[in-house]
Order: sequence, then C-alpha cells, then structure tokens
Amino acid sequence: MPDTTPHQPALPRQRAVKAVIPAAGLATRFLPATKAVPKELLPVVDRPVLQYIVEEAAAAGIRDILLVTGRGKTSMVDHFDRRPDLEARLAEKGDDERLAAVKRPSELAEIYTCRQGEPLGLGHAISYGESHVGNEAFACLLGDEFVEETEPLLPAMLDLQAQTGGIVLALIEVQPEETNRYGIASVEPSDLSAEAGQVLKVTDLVEKPKPEEAPSNLAVIGRYVLPPTLFDAIRRIGPGAGGEIQLTDAMALLLAEGTPVHGIVYRGTRYDTGMPLGYLQAVVQLACKRDDLGPAFSQWLTQFVEKDLRG
Repeated sequence: MPDTTPHQPALPRQRAVKAVIPAAGLATRFLPATKAVPKELLPVVDRPVLQYIVEEAAAAGIRDILLVTGRGKTSMVDHFDRRPDLEARLAEKGDDERLAAVKRPSELAEIYTCRQGEPLGLGHAISYGESHVGNEAFACLLGDEFVEETEPLLPAMLDLQAQTGGIVLALIEVQPEETNRYGIASVEPSDLSAEAGQVLKVTDLVEKPKPEEAPSNLAVIGRYVLPPTLFDAIRRIGPGAGGEIQLTDAMALLLAEGTPVHGIVYRGTRYDTGMPLGYLQAVVQLACKRDDLGPAFSQWLTQFVEKDLRG
C-alpha cells in the first residue's frame, strides 16, 4: 500500500543569503526625536544604528536585504543610496576619508524595501518578506541592536542553520526580573557546537513570561535564522501577547510540529539601542573604542565621572 502518512516539506539546507530587517515600529520611547527621524537612523557616534546592522549582515556574507518599513521612514532607504552631489563636493576638497564613509552604505548590500501598513507585531512584519525570500532560509535582524564586530554571532548562526535545516536563535542570559521583556527558551543540552557560543536544543518558547513563570533565564534576542516554513506558521497563529502576531508563537508552532530549534548562547558584546539608556550606553562604549575619539573622550569621561558625578 502507498504511504499516506503526511510529511512536512523537506527543509532547505543551503546557507541563507538573504535577510529581513523589520523596521516599521513607531519608536515611542524616543519621542519626540523619532517623530520625524526613524529610530534606526539615530547616530551611534557618526553611523546610524541601521548601518551597523547592515554591516553585520554583510560581514556574514548576506548582501540581499529587505527592509520592512512604515510611514515616514523612507529616509532609511535614502541612507543606503548614492549622493553624487555630496560625493563630488568631498572629492573636490580632497576629503578622501569622508568620501569613503559616504560611499560605504551604498556598497554594503542590495537594499530592497516594502511597507508594513500597520504595526501588528514582529511576526506580522516578517510575513511581508515572504515574496522576497521565497523558498529559502533567511536571517532576520531586528533594527535596534547589533553586536561588536570583532565578536560576530551571525556567521555561526548561518552555519548551524544550514546544518540543521531548522530554526536558530541567539540567546543571552538575563536577570529574572527581565524575562517579561523577552521571549524565553526552555533548553536542554545539544551535541552540536558553534564558535560563537554554546549550542543548546530549544524545547519550548514562551513570549514575555512573568519571572515566576519563566522556564529559564535564556532570552531570545534580535538575531534569527529561519526556514521558509515560518511564513505558513505565521498565517496559522492568532494574536498573542499584546494582541499582536508574535514571531515567538509561530516558532513555537513549528517546534511543536517537529522543526528542530537550536540556540547559541552569546556572551560577546551586544549593543541594545531599543531604549534610551541602552542607546546612550552604546554611544559611550563605541566612542571610547574609536582611535580618533577614544583617548580624548575617555579622558573627559573619567574627569566628568570623578568631578561632576562623584563630587
């Protein structure tokens, strides 16, 4: 008799070469600055947050990026376009350093865009990438965080997903009182490994649990490598936490249906610019690391802390 047992379609095993960056949020925590300027373009020293993220993707071999934008955010696309007038002026002045810096965004990757009509959750935003991604695995990078370029995470995630064919998450350890800000993973040991950190098998995902209900202190942060079956899962879930279409719920559905899910516990430096405090910390940390600004800024900062703050 023929086998009538339903089977899931085979998951692709090629290394992902495309990325989706959801960037349609209203960024209310940064108002009134973000009334006219997208949060993703707020400068961290002299580069916008979004450029750091695109640079992270490009360094991992991803040169095809879809920005999911919203109303009033067209300037994000403009940042990655050429400015012949500005380039000509800098060339005339012989300012080669700034000329290279101005050209760099347009040379990082091919940037495509689509508009999310209404922000209805992260899962809803990612669903706009289906026609662009097609039947391929893809990376998803949230638009308000990035990692130290000398401590990369994304290449290891791409390699692990190509090996497993499933979902790969970035995990960090958080304090118990912070679990209600994140998706939290239940985990068990895995025999897989990655250069960027410990690999764990994920057995469950809970979106923003109360501390007393959290299954662990391992939080899912804004880096994912996902199979194309995610898009169908998004269609099959209803509104979750906050009445929104949650990515965590779609991943939990795939997990329940047998899709392998692994997490890499990242212990490198992560810059979280999603809230004003984290944004200011990122500016200070990266300014101190700059060869051109670091020595003088660090000296001033030390004096400011010792004299003005400590009295």
